[in-house]
Amino acid sequence: MPPKGRIAVNEMYCKGCELCVNACPQHVIALAADRITAKGYHPAALVKEGCTGCAICSVVCPEAAITVWREAVRRVPA
Repeated sequence: MPPKGRIAVNEMYCKGCELCVNACPQHVIALAADRITAKGYHPAALVKEGCTGCAICSVVCPEAAITVWREAVRRVPA
């Protein structure tokens, strides 16, 4: 089972630069065309399931607007 993750984008800082969209290996981030921030940008958002919590999006974000959570994997001893 692949790891599961989720992201939160702080829309106060997101400038819609799409670096996170292009860097996401799972292709689950896109700009939210239905929303505009107070500064006039379409913010990044998680648009479908499949986030693994790899945090590449957070690393490439020049505004540090993305927080990533990764679900802990519990291993059962054999």
